[in-house]
Amino acid sequence: MATAVASRAKAMRLAHNLSQRSLADRSGVSQASLKRFEHTGEIALASLLKLSAALGCMDDFGALFAPRAVVSIDQITQKRRIRGRG
Repeated sequence: MATAVASRAKAMRLAHNLSQRSLADRSGVSQASLKRFEHTGEIALASLLKLSAALGCMDDFGALFAPRAVVSIDQITQKRRIRGRG
């Protein structure tokens, strides 16, 4: 997952016609951290947020850990009645 996110971030950087140096300067993330992220997928969350802001992708974090409908154990384990004909 981390390397897939890094690949998408790199593609977004290239789509904006930005070099690693220029994105690093815009975001406040060191070029070394950006380079490591694009190659390994490893980055601090604060740095990832800075890169996302510089690339205009902050809204993508809105769905992360969003509340979901609560399902009880009883609802999961309840057998559904199957109706037969005749």
